[in-house]
Amino acid sequence: MDSLPYLESIPAMFAHVRSTCGGTVELLHDIHERILPAEAISYAARWRLTGRSSSRIPCRRSRTTGSAVAGQDHGPDRDGELFNNPHEWVNLIKERLIDYIRVHITQTGGFTPARKIAALAEWFGVRTAWHGPGDLCPIGHAANLHLDLNIHNFGIQESVDFDAATREVFPGTHTLRNGYAILNDAPGWGVDFDEEKARKYPLPAHPGYWEPVRRNNGTAVRP
Repeated sequence: MDSLPYLESIPAMFAHVRSTCGGTVELLHDIHERILPAEAISYAARWRLTGRSSSRIPCRRSRTTGSAVAGQDHGPDRDGELFNNPHEWVNLIKERLIDYIRVHITQTGGFTPARKIAALAEWFGVRTAWHGPGDLCPIGHAANLHLDLNIHNFGIQESVDFDAATREVFPGTHTLRNGYAILNDAPGWGVDFDEEKARKYPLPAHPGYWEPVRRNNGTAVRP
């Protein structure tokens, strides 16, 4: 993964999507901290030409790089998915360097710490965008959705339309309908785990773990 060809290709890709789908579709691109702050600033300036879009985790933020990137940014920005410690997101929120706080709830300590993050973000006009990838089980997604329903600064929610096998193992899994996630009204998270059904679906030898990402010269690229 090398920055230059990557950065050259993304504006062209978005221009094509915009010309095909029109201006009403919201677009989000996941950069995942794989470029440098200076590259993120240049990237954001070029992105303005593609219409209203937003980015996710353009580069690893700090007190020194966050302000520079935010000052040149093009629009809504989501960050925080790879954070573990409150000190990592407090500065981004209180200085309004991001528009959405994106946190993996179990990685930050669970529902209660995430609720406190949302309360802090609310004071500064930052909305939520909890991490909801395909490798998070339905119980984790249920925690995300219950939190969404209990805060005042909900922004957007990443989610997954799970297959029949997963729903068999996790009865009560949420459903997706017309862009909305639908929870049930069962007690607790509303999702159970059936160990007997789980034995029908053993973990495959290669379940889809991320391979190491490196540049052409072998240098490791975060994450």
